[in-house]
Amino acid sequence: MSRKRMRLNAVEMANPVQDNAGLWRYPNNKVDRYKDLDYWIELAKLLERGRFDSVFFADILGTYDVYRGSRDTALREGMYTPTNDPSFAIPAMAAVTEHLGFALTASLSYEHPYALARKMSTLDHLTDGRIGWNMVMSNLESAARNFGLDRQLEHDERYDRGDEYLDVVYKLWQQSWEDDSVEKDRDKRVYANPDKVHDIGHEGNYFRVPGIHLCEPSLQRTPVLFQAGSSNRGREFAAKHAECIFLNAMTEEETKFLVGDIRERAARYGRNPEDVLFFPKLNPVIGDTEEEALEKLQSYLAYSSPEGALSLLSVWIGTDFSKFGAQELLEFIQNGEKRSGTNYLLEFFARNEPDKEWRIEELAKFFAFGGVGSLVVGTPAQIADKLEQFMDNTGVDGFNIAYITRPGTFEEFIDKVVPELQRRGRMQTEYEQGTFRNKLFGQGDRLPPEHPGSRITWEEIRTS
Repeated sequence: MSRKRMRLNAVEMANPVQDNAGLWRYPNNKVDRYKDLDYWIELAKLLERGRFDSVFFADILGTYDVYRGSRDTALREGMYTPTNDPSFAIPAMAAVTEHLGFALTASLSYEHPYALARKMSTLDHLTDGRIGWNMVMSNLESAARNFGLDRQLEHDERYDRGDEYLDVVYKLWQQSWEDDSVEKDRDKRVYANPDKVHDIGHEGNYFRVPGIHLCEPSLQRTPVLFQAGSSNRGREFAAKHAECIFLNAMTEEETKFLVGDIRERAARYGRNPEDVLFFPKLNPVIGDTEEEALEKLQSYLAYSSPEGALSLLSVWIGTDFSKFGAQELLEFIQNGEKRSGTNYLLEFFARNEPDKEWRIEELAKFFAFGGVGSLVVGTPAQIADKLEQFMDNTGVDGFNIAYITRPGTFEEFIDKVVPELQRRGRMQTEYEQGTFRNKLFGQGDRLPPEHPGSRITWEEIRTS
């Protein structure tokens, strides 16, 4: 019996440190190379050698300033700040690879859909159809202030606005230019036929975009759509739009619930539930023996930053953990399920550790690498066992491999774990041909006809 192929994405960011607070000090951790184009070129070659499906670029547009009401901890620890725009590295990475996909984060809250559509089409052209878009609403008040707003929109309204945002870009990508609109007829002096290029005429509650898309159709037209929202409203948005979903769930039970819930919602939108792929995060710590792997983990923890981890947690939960003593922390965790129910971290603690007397230092160590559940420690065979078990028991389609050291984590995973997964028939040994979307789904370059983005016709745009 053939077994489901395990897809892999490498999670990167154009800054010194993501969720591995304090590890910038670890020996031979080359965090400062995020500024070097050579680093990104070398990484692209490495990931393609390892037959990864894509490199996923996380991104933020503000600073982590909830902890102590200040950005100082984030700056001292190099966490998410300083941060460069990752999009500029992608063409160089594409030039040295043939198959690797590139998933770029871009905010629906702060990037206008008219400009975003052009950026993604341009990158899809330059990469020969290997672009994905991670659709984020952005959750930092610091970003809202720096974009001239007093505060962010409320959580659910951000998704309401996001639905209209997608309507705009679907019209631009899918229907503004007909497939044969670019004629390049030298004799008739017609490069693009005006009769086959259509104004989208969008008038909505949040956006007004009357004209045409600035780019001719790229191979995929619409980039592969990624999303990571886990709230009830976020799952509804994902079910309607997303093709790939990044999960931060921490147990097999919770992961299985989220996979089933979102696929059921997708079916209600008329989509094929199997056209939605799921990728939980994984932080691998690899040793030739189990003892070596455990020793390596302890060496990482020796460099981890409790204050940095608390700074991350403060942003994720929206509460300044510098103000908490032991009793306040315990009450906060125990009351987690009584609040909005949208924060999976609080729900996890309330369900699984309701009576544990947590200390701030323990909480920080628990989140040393960005969250519980993502750390996998062992030999290549043990890690492969755990990945197979998790995949088979939950219905996910692969994993987002995050790094603890750069580029050491990716090098070790590719040299040691990937061959083990390939021997078991779980990972590809060669790439499929075609675009990023076709490599992931094997159903062609464009959005499937059941997807909401495929249902708008240019005739409807013209007569709306």
